[in-house]
This record gives sequence, C-alpha cells and structure tokens, in this order.
Amino acid sequence: MERRNFIKNSALALAMLSLYKTDVFAQNELLRAYNFKPLRNNVGIFTEQGGTIGWLNSSNGFAVVDAQFPTSAPHVIEELKKLGEKPFKYLINTHHHGDHTAGNIAFKGLAEKVVAHQNSLVNQKKTAEKANNLDKQLLPDTTFGTGWKAPVGDEKISAYYYGSGHTNGDAVYHFENANIVHVGDLVFNRRFPYIDKENGAHIGNWITALDKIQNQFDKDTLFIWGHSLDPEKVTGNKADVKAFQNYLQNLLKLVSGEITAGKSKEDILKITTIPNAPEWQGDGIQRSLGAAYDELKGV
Repeated sequence: MERRNFIKNSALALAMLSLYKTDVFAQNELLRAYNFKPLRNNVGIFTEQGGTIGWLNSSNGFAVVDAQFPTSAPHVIEELKKLGEKPFKYLINTHHHGDHTAGNIAFKGLAEKVVAHQNSLVNQKKTAEKANNLDKQLLPDTTFGTGWKAPVGDEKISAYYYGSGHTNGDAVYHFENANIVHVGDLVFNRRFPYIDKENGAHIGNWITALDKIQNQFDKDTLFIWGHSLDPEKVTGNKADVKAFQNYLQNLLKLVSGEITAGKSKEDILKITTIPNAPEWQGDGIQRSLGAAYDELKGV
C-alpha cells in the first residue's frame, strides 16, 4: 500500500510540475522532503521545490516571502498555522518566476496583501497569459518602484529595488530587526544562474546591484538565497554575495575575450567552466554563456 501511494504521489507531483514549464529548476528539486527551519528573531526558511521561502512569525501575524508551487505552498502554510492562530499579513514575491509564484494561489483568501515590484506584476501577468493559466495565479495587489516598507508586529520589512538583474523585477526584502535579507534569485549560491533576458535580465546591472547590496548591509546580515548547489546552503553572508558577483564578472570577462578573439557563439557555448569561479557548477552553464554573449553583442 505504501509503495502504491508513493508511486501515485510521485506521478501527481510530476504532473503538477509539467504545468510550470518556465521553472528551470523544478526537475532537479522534485520530491525533496520539505524543511521548515527557524533562523533568528522569528524569521525562518522553508525548502521543498523551487525557490527558498522566507517566513516571519510576528506577534500579530505572518509574512511569507515567495510561494514555490501549489503542491508545496500548503506545507509552509500548515507549519505556520501550528505556531498560532494569526492572520497572514503579507505574501511577498521576490520576482515573477513560477518556482517562486505559482504557489501564490494557495494563499488566495488567506493573505491580506500580495506584494511585489511593479515589473514583477507585469511579468507574472504576461507569463500567465502566454501559458493560458491566468486563472491559476494570485497576482500581487500591492506594488512598488524603488522601495516599500511595512511593520509586522515587532518586525519591520523593507524592500529595495536595484534595477535589472536576474530579471527586470527583482527586489530584496530586509527583516530589519532580525537583520535577515531575502535576495531571491539575485544570488545563486555556487550554482549556475538562470539569466532571463526575455524578462529584462542584464548581467552588467546585476553586478552593480550586488555592489549596492554589499554596501547597504553589514557583516552580521544573514542572507537567504533563492537557489543553492548544496540544498542545505540556502543562507549565507556578504562573502557569498561577493563570490557570486565575482562569478558574473568573470563570466563577462571570459565571453568578452572570446568575442574579441573571433570565437562564434557556438564555440563559446562549448565552454565547460568559468575561469576563477570553479565553485559554480551544476546544469546550465550554457544559459550564462549565451546570455553574456547576447548582452555583449547587443542582441
């Protein structure tokens, strides 16, 4: 019986993930047991499928950063409800990708406000309309340009937008008292990143955004990453931000040199490692190389 249920549940999860083809990480993170973990000052993380979720358990309500998928979002809701009968004050999106927002729908009728950068809303709606699944989305009803702030109990959440990076709608969210920052997919920890040129990604601006993050936050800041090569290392510090910035800088330097040497895009896509950034591994180096080539060539 247990084996039959496992097969049934596995098939269901595969079917659900097939609905969200924009998620380039889903298959690698399929069926991972979920982890609900406090970090400090009533802020914690949840991991299962897709981008890392951040959560706040305040005195007067919950706030949740990102929502993964409809199959996994109910698990973080269930775990938070165990902490007390409180309202869900905010559901917050770092950007629009399906592995961070498809689970928004699980918060319908539960979250008082859904927050995102204004470009994230545009991208979410456009992507859903293209996939003909707008009815399966819960779109943000509260958007901002350069920043946003909200008190939640004893905590204060501040949002910052630094321009185009991973997309044109990435924002970071600072739990100020806990000094924890969720950067979404502006940092891929030791894992080749997805660079969404179709939705405004820009590697040069991304490098500048990471400079601003390093200047704004201090040595005690704990960062939450959207994705990590090691699933246990979805948090880190400023040194990790710097290391990812170094990856992007070396990526542009490498591809620029290859273009100058007369190499074709096809030749460049055959490269298997980025010099001076050997820690970055996994699938998808071609995404980085292709995006860098197109950016440098003005495509």
